[in-house]
Amino acid sequence: MSTDTAPADTDLRPTPVRDTWHVMVRELRPVLRDPFSVTFGLVQPLVFLGLYAPLLIGGSDQPAGQVLQWFVPGVLVMIVLFGTGTVGSNLQYEMMTGSHERTLVAPLSRPALLVGRALKEIVPILAQSLIIVLVSMPFGFRPHPGGLVLGLLVLTVFGVGLGSLSYALALATKGRDWVFWAVQQSLIFPLLILSGMLLPLDAGPGWMRLVAAFNPINWVTRAERAAISGELTDPVVAWGILSAMALATVGLIVGIRGMRRSN
Repeated sequence: MSTDTAPADTDLRPTPVRDTWHVMVRELRPVLRDPFSVTFGLVQPLVFLGLYAPLLIGGSDQPAGQVLQWFVPGVLVMIVLFGTGTVGSNLQYEMMTGSHERTLVAPLSRPALLVGRALKEIVPILAQSLIIVLVSMPFGFRPHPGGLVLGLLVLTVFGVGLGSLSYALALATKGRDWVFWAVQQSLIFPLLILSGMLLPLDAGPGWMRLVAAFNPINWVTRAERAAISGELTDPVVAWGILSAMALATVGLIVGIRGMRRSN
């Protein structure tokens, strides 16, 4: 007599790598089907590039290309700051509609639900950054090829960390979307100003330069400028890489902990 043995249902066991891939693909599908969100995200950096850059060029005695060599990397960091800093609102919408709760009961690894979402931000970041670079080049912007690749990698790590923190904030403020926006708006503009993204901090008061020294986004911005200009051996590049990695580590730890506690 033979007995039929049911095969082990390994497909239903959570596998972090596989689940992360599935979550990332799921999050990317709406973007690929309707790339309007990526295009709309370019409006703000293009406005700054078209209206703010001429003011800097007009107020400087340096050539336009040299001014753009300083300004464009800051715009790339700004894309990440505003783009990934608000992604938590998407998770809040899913929590309000019940979509997030349905994913929680699925046979998926809890960390994958956050890491997959965070990795999804890489595609819009790279697409928008490359468009800004291409738009700026006819006006004198000359990025170093190797430095640009390194700069995009740093932005990717930075975006994963900031996106994870945004998702963690959304989880912590579940059912109170106004708290999410209050915290987000209260932090994003001071971080922008204290990063030297749009204006140099060299002429700022001492207290401002001191606070900026502890702002990881300031080091990421400085690293972008040095790397894209070809100054790859500048110590500030290493500090920017370390800052991006530290932010990504903290963001993923906090975000994964929040996702595991989600119910």
